[in-house]
Order: sequence, then C-alpha cells, then structure tokens
Amino acid sequence: MTISVRMGPLLEKELEMAAKRHGVTKSQFVIDAVERALGHKDPFQLLHQVREEFAPYHLAQGASLPESAAEAVSPATQKLRSSLKAKHKAELTDWEAYQAAKLKGQDWKPS
Repeated sequence: MTISVRMGPLLEKELEMAAKRHGVTKSQFVIDAVERALGHKDPFQLLHQVREEFAPYHLAQGASLPESAAEAVSPATQKLRSSLKAKHKAELTDWEAYQAAKLKGQDWKPS
C-alpha cells in the first residue's frame, strides 16, 4: 500500500539524514517508526530476546576458555602473550614508581 505524506522541507531533510545514518531508505525508516509507535516493535523486548539467544556464548568477566580452546593456542601465540604480559607488568611497575616519586615530589627516571 502506498501512502503520501506532506511535510516541511526541514523535516524531510531531517528524515533523509536520519535514514542515511541508520542505513535504510526513507520509506523503511518511516515504516519502522510507525511500527514502534503502534507497539509492533518493542526495543526492550528485542534486547531481551537477543540476550537470551546469545546467553550461552557469553563468558563472565574473569572466566577462562575451556581447556580444549586453550590447548589450541600455538606456541608462537603463547610466546607473544607471555611477552606482552611481561611488558605490561614492567610498565605497571614503572607507573607505580612514577606515582610514588610524584607523591614525594621527586624526579623519576624510567628503568
């Protein structure tokens, strides 16, 4: 079904820009807005639906990968990770030393 709507040029331009930002046509943008206004699309319900659908794939913060996934890491990747962890630890130690020197009003030079 085709519907014709009259609107001011500024509102039409704003509609064009909003549709472009969302990557849809003006028609699809208007259809989505009408569906939401009529209660056919509830963003909150959609959020819960997506969360339920992808819940099995969510790892809690601090959780580790299953052993089979951890074993699949190549030796080169393990070496890179350990190198990055060592670098991070050294940078953290330097930062802590800098902060301690700053509190004492002393100059600090990196190690």
